[in-house]
Amino acid sequence: MAEREWADKDYYADLGVSSSAGHDEIKRAYRKIARENHPDKKPGDKAAEARFKRAAEAYDVVGDEKKRKEYDEFRAMIAHGGFGGTGFPPGGFRTSTQGANGFNVNDIFGQGGGFSAEGGLGDLFGDIFGGRGGGRQRASSRSRRASRGADVETQITLDFREAAKGTTLPLQISGEAPCATCHGSGSRSGEKANCPECDGTGYTNEQRGAFGFSAPCAKCQGTGEVIEDPCTTCSGTGTVHRTRSITVRIPAGVIDGQKVRLAGQGEAGPNGRPSGDLFVTVHVRDDAVFTRKGDDLEVTVPVSFAELALGDTVTVPTLDSPVRVKIPAGTRDGRTLRVRGRGINGGDLLVTVEVNVPTHLDAAATSALRTYAQAERESGFDPRADWEGARR
Repeated sequence: MAEREWADKDYYADLGVSSSAGHDEIKRAYRKIARENHPDKKPGDKAAEARFKRAAEAYDVVGDEKKRKEYDEFRAMIAHGGFGGTGFPPGGFRTSTQGANGFNVNDIFGQGGGFSAEGGLGDLFGDIFGGRGGGRQRASSRSRRASRGADVETQITLDFREAAKGTTLPLQISGEAPCATCHGSGSRSGEKANCPECDGTGYTNEQRGAFGFSAPCAKCQGTGEVIEDPCTTCSGTGTVHRTRSITVRIPAGVIDGQKVRLAGQGEAGPNGRPSGDLFVTVHVRDDAVFTRKGDDLEVTVPVSFAELALGDTVTVPTLDSPVRVKIPAGTRDGRTLRVRGRGINGGDLLVTVEVNVPTHLDAAATSALRTYAQAERESGFDPRADWEGARR
């Protein structure tokens, strides 16, 4: 998400934490919200779904150290009257460093105080106004802020149990990768020179009346550097198109349709700039035995009438080794028994017992069952007594 889209977002409020919260507290808050509002746990609940999405978006920003720093700087600028016209001096900016009413332009663009030029508010205003807007910056700083490689999206399909337990798998990705000849620099010697057009600043200035405007240098694309000995393999771009293999770790508990982000695994940036990200959309196949409800694992186990009436212990499958579950005497058909900690990511195993009625009985079993039925009637048991009362 671009910085300018953060203006109406309060990600700390979306996670229910303060802006001074540590990373672990933010992570715990996100997991709690995600667990309580997961679409699998509250199917059809639009409010819970919206809460889940807001928390996921918030964690993507404040859960990432670099993004959180940019977000906090942006919020601080807004709090001091940044966008919207409330924080700028009447009559606009002057061409001198010191503006009207003692307003210092460099205070906003990273040279006056509070924020550094690198990764700070200068970047933000540069994005909006199309240039750097403030004092001249060195090309080495700007190189780290230059555009990165493209993001890449792909899709995979996992078995239910792979998604529940997590897995690691290889992926083939085609796209721009660092040139092996020049190691991604674009230069045969690996050296770059200051751009002669902008003198290494990365932007050019133009004076229009009382105002000065800046724009990215067309010769160096705003990097402040040029390559004088282009690599013959990549023609000076620093990247070549090829297919590469990477290993992707899918975390335990991923749900159908969820995207997994792998930072820096997208296409390589030109001339050694940062790589983009890889987004893997995960599809999950249904399982013949298990379903899930949030982090709880659900399984239906067929049992006999005798096991429910007399009580018994049955073997139940899990994602790992089977467990023994005790059925109390007199258990009703359809009752759900809970086994703690044998679900997904510490969730529970929910075992629903379901009577399996035999379709064929031999003579001995039929005789025994008739004897039991007679004894049942004589004891006064009526299976429809409560049902008949409920109908009234």
